[in-house]
Amino acid sequence: MINNGATAAPSASSSSNTAAQSLGLKNFFKTPEGRYKLQHDKTHPSSLLPYALAKSITQITLAHLKDQAAQSAGNLPALQPSSTYSVASSGVKYVTSKLLGSSGNGSRMLGFVGGNGAGSKANGGASKSGHVGGLSNGGSSTIGSNTSDGKGSYLIFNVGDTLYITELNSEEKDPIKSISFGNSNPVCHAFDSKAKDGHDLLIGLNSGDVYSGSLRLQLQDVGKKLVGAHHYNKDGALNNSRCTSVAWIPERDGAFVAAHADGNLYVYEKGKDGPGDSIFPVIKDQTQFSVAHARSSKSNPIARWHICQGPINAIAFSADGRHLATVGRDGYLRVFDFLNEQLICGGKSYYSALLCCAWSSDGKYILTGGEDDLVQVWSMEDRKVVAWGEGHNSWVSGVAFDSYWSSQTSEDESENAVYRFGSVGQDTQLLLWDLAMDELVVPLRRPPGGSPTYSRTQSSHWDSVVPVGTLQPAPSTKDVPKLAPLMVHRVHSEPLSGVIFSHDSILTASRDGHVKIWTRPGNSDSQVSSSDTCTPVKPVSSGFR
Repeated sequence: MINNGATAAPSASSSSNTAAQSLGLKNFFKTPEGRYKLQHDKTHPSSLLPYALAKSITQITLAHLKDQAAQSAGNLPALQPSSTYSVASSGVKYVTSKLLGSSGNGSRMLGFVGGNGAGSKANGGASKSGHVGGLSNGGSSTIGSNTSDGKGSYLIFNVGDTLYITELNSEEKDPIKSISFGNSNPVCHAFDSKAKDGHDLLIGLNSGDVYSGSLRLQLQDVGKKLVGAHHYNKDGALNNSRCTSVAWIPERDGAFVAAHADGNLYVYEKGKDGPGDSIFPVIKDQTQFSVAHARSSKSNPIARWHICQGPINAIAFSADGRHLATVGRDGYLRVFDFLNEQLICGGKSYYSALLCCAWSSDGKYILTGGEDDLVQVWSMEDRKVVAWGEGHNSWVSGVAFDSYWSSQTSEDESENAVYRFGSVGQDTQLLLWDLAMDELVVPLRRPPGGSPTYSRTQSSHWDSVVPVGTLQPAPSTKDVPKLAPLMVHRVHSEPLSGVIFSHDSILTASRDGHVKIWTRPGNSDSQVSSSDTCTPVKPVSSGFR
């Protein structure tokens, strides 16, 4: 690997522990299954000016690169003269994934959207795509400038106008690679574990520009510019509002979506680089969901989804790629049948904007968090809120299910399923929760002149059938069961921006670019990369109830 000017401080782990203790932060926290310990602390170079930290909210991506002997240089994008773009950032989102090497270079076309969309007038601007090459620091670079194949586990995170890459298991705090975007800041990024053509990394910018490139190629290049990348919505030609979130579409090789601050979401095919310009009809009603297809089959993006009036703050696909969840400043969660382009259900937060969302691995539940300080649990079967998590003292900025956790006290997965999930907030705290649907106590409405009673029987909120495509108002506090956190721990000194679960650890990140890796009980001496290839387990019966 090439260290691009990022000088590691001596005794990184000991100095970070000393600093944490001086701030009253503990380097461990306890759960019923044991003690989680702080293993590593990652951050941006110490030379970064303070004003740069205020420009963005850090997002982190975890990527695991395996051997790629089968892939030759011919399958990687050619290096060309570099250009640079950047962005001021805002959403928070985390992705856990693994890269599997492949010699294939084909991209399948999406079958669920066509290029024959109708429409009268265009809403202005055409989408353009191109390539970005790799000249940096006044010198030339080649694919062979670094002989390493990139094997290992990496953290990718954005601070200011720079995207940083650091080795997950290294004791060094500072990153090994930095990619500068010049006059604007990277806002969001995502990693594809099954990319067949080497383009596995997505990057969204505040200017609306979107890039797809090869993580392995960035590691092999000695420069500080993005190399060998495809460029979409160049200079915001189609949409110049902030790109708030990007995501690869599961089980759809080469397809991804990019959400924007104006409430629009675009569907792209990364292998499509035809001469046609994407032209979409004018949106007649900003408050209504609508889908429009590009007029030309050669255009990219191939479809525009108008989700809401106002910014889309976060998006998340179910594991099978069938459903898409979005949350926005208007406070609504919306769940779509992505293949059929239909709104299924959704509803309003208790108060103000929603900031984050996440799916359970089995696709049965959705978590949301936002400015009402609550963690909401949505059921796809019931199409409504089934629980509220109360415990944060400020906005909830990140949520995630722990797909690797199990109690290991029962082999029965059909009954009494328990889900472990986590949340982080601007109160600097990490909260862990257990959701056991069969133990939720559903409050009944207060009878006239009487006292409130509680029962496991369903209330009117639960009894009502929600029609498909309905957005519900916020339910009454008397109708939704309350969850108490299993564990509360102050993990950072600054507001948190996200949480991610891996097989051996929990990762927490603060909005100013600090990431902490907490090893699970019994894994303090193990390497995260050695077991990140394990398959997430399904929820099982818990013994901690």
